[in-house]
Amino acid sequence: MITALAVAGAGAGWLWRANQPKGLAPGFASSNGRIEAVEIDVAAKSAGRLKQVLGKEGDFVVRGQVLARMDTDVLHAQLREAQADLRKASNAVETAQSSVAQRRSERTAAEAIVLQHSAEREDARRHRRRTEQLFVSGAVSAESLDDARAGFYGADAIVASAQATVAASRAAITTASSLVIEAKASVAAAQARIEGIKANIADSQLQAPRDGRVQYRVAQPGEVLSAGGKVLNMVDLSDVSMTFFLPTAQAGKVRMGADVHLVLDAAPQLVIPARVTFVADVAQFTPKTVETAVERQKLMFRIKARIDPALLKRHIRSVKTGLPGMAYVRLDPKAAWPAALTVRVPD
Repeated sequence: MITALAVAGAGAGWLWRANQPKGLAPGFASSNGRIEAVEIDVAAKSAGRLKQVLGKEGDFVVRGQVLARMDTDVLHAQLREAQADLRKASNAVETAQSSVAQRRSERTAAEAIVLQHSAEREDARRHRRRTEQLFVSGAVSAESLDDARAGFYGADAIVASAQATVAASRAAITTASSLVIEAKASVAAAQARIEGIKANIADSQLQAPRDGRVQYRVAQPGEVLSAGGKVLNMVDLSDVSMTFFLPTAQAGKVRMGADVHLVLDAAPQLVIPARVTFVADVAQFTPKTVETAVERQKLMFRIKARIDPALLKRHIRSVKTGLPGMAYVRLDPKAAWPAALTVRVPD
C-alpha cells in the first residue's frame, strides 16, 4: 500500500512539473485540475411511489422548479380523515361549552333554592325560640314545643340538602370545563395533523433547491422509494471550483483568498478569475511518515479555488463541470500577472 502511494506521489509530482508553463514568474505556481461543482441529490422526504419525473438530464433548472412528483393519493385520504376529526372535535367543543353553561345555570338555581330554604330555616328557628319561651311560662303544651323543634330541624336538613346540590353543581361545572379543555386539545391535535399532512403533500412535489443543471436521473416513474430515496442528481452552478495539487514548497506559500486564474482546455482564449478557498492540511499521494528532505519535496497538497459567484451568475447557463484545465496561483500578492494570464472573460 505504501509503495503504491509513493508511486502515485511521484506520478503527481511529474505531472505537476510537466504542466508548468514556460517562463512563469517566481511569484506564481501552476498545476492542472478539473472544474467541479457542488452536487445535490433531489430525494423523496417520505416513502412512496414516484408518480412523475419532469427534470431531464442536462436541463438547466431554477430554484423552486418542480422536478418530480410523488403519488399523494394516500396523503389526500389521510387529509380528509384528519379534516373529519377536526369537525368532530369542533362539535365536541361546542357540546362541552353548552354543558358548562347548563351546569352554571343549575348552580345558580341551586344557590337560589339555598337562599329560599335558609330563610325558611330562620323562620323555623324563631318559631322554635318563641315556642320554648311560651312552654316555660306554661302557655303552650309540650307537643307544640316538639312540633316547633321538628320544624326547625327539618328546615335545617332541607338547607343542607340544597347546599349539597350547589356543591354538586360546582363539581359538574369543573368536569364540564375539563371536557372543554380536552375537546379544544383534540381540535389543536387535528389541526396540527392537517398541517403536517399538507406539508407532506407539498414536499411530495420535489423542487430544485438551487439554480443548477440536472446531471442524471436515478429513479423512474412507478418505482416505490424509501424515505430519502434519490430521484435526480443535479449540480449547483453557483458554487463552482477547480481542485489541483501543489508541492510542499509552493503549497506552503498559498494564502487563503489568494488570486487564482484558470485556463480551460476547452476555452484557452479565456482566463477565469478565482480565489483559494481551501488548502489541505494533510499531504496527498505520499506515505504517512516522511523521514528525508528529498521525500518531503514529493508531498503534494490539495488546493481548491472557487470561481467568483457573481461571474458564474452572469454566465450560469454556459457553465459546465468536468472540464480540465490549468490553475495559476499568485504566491506573492505584489507580483503582477503576466499579460498572457490577465483576466479575459466573456461579456
